[in-house]
Amino acid sequence: MNQVNVYLKCLRSAKVSSADVYLKDVCSLRCADVFVSAKLRAIKIWHFGKKDPKRHVVSALRLIELMEETCPQISVEVIGETDVLIERDGGNKPAATLQFLKIAAVCLISFMGTAFTIMAYHNDIGINAIFTMGYQMLLGEEPHGINAMEVAYSIGVALGMLLFFNHAGGGTITEDPTPIQVAMRSYEKDVDNALVETAGREALEEENQK
Repeated sequence: MNQVNVYLKCLRSAKVSSADVYLKDVCSLRCADVFVSAKLRAIKIWHFGKKDPKRHVVSALRLIELMEETCPQISVEVIGETDVLIERDGGNKPAATLQFLKIAAVCLISFMGTAFTIMAYHNDIGINAIFTMGYQMLLGEEPHGINAMEVAYSIGVALGMLLFFNHAGGGTITEDPTPIQVAMRSYEKDVDNALVETAGREALEEENQK
């Protein structure tokens, strides 16, 4: 029987809703033989028990082992990640009221924290004295109450924040990802890497103890 080449591209992390995890859930396959491809995609690679953690790491070597057991005539080449973090979604979504309260609390804390930071910064640099000096230099008299410079500065700060965060209302100003989205993706990537490395060390320790 001729050898069949299979290209395996694993995801870095995959979220599943079912207790049974199949090969097609965590990677993409490329194979000229349609029958072999369908057979490989249907391989069950993990089962989440009731007491098992919601996260599990599977190495590409384990996937290749299962694939070769199912189809001995294949030759597998890995072109993606070498480890896959599988996370089971419990499907229990919080109530709409609770979700709204959480969002409102986060928004309030963020608003108050940002406002305090801006006020503390302005107090440190003496922004009032700067505005007074600038007003006197331009108009030759002392300002009385709120002046045009303060209003223009406040509008500029608000517009600058909108442009920096690239977000206004329910949409983005440009097609680029917002800084918050970039930070969240970096955080998720760091978490995935930490979990994968921890699982790899634990597996290596178990092998050394045998």
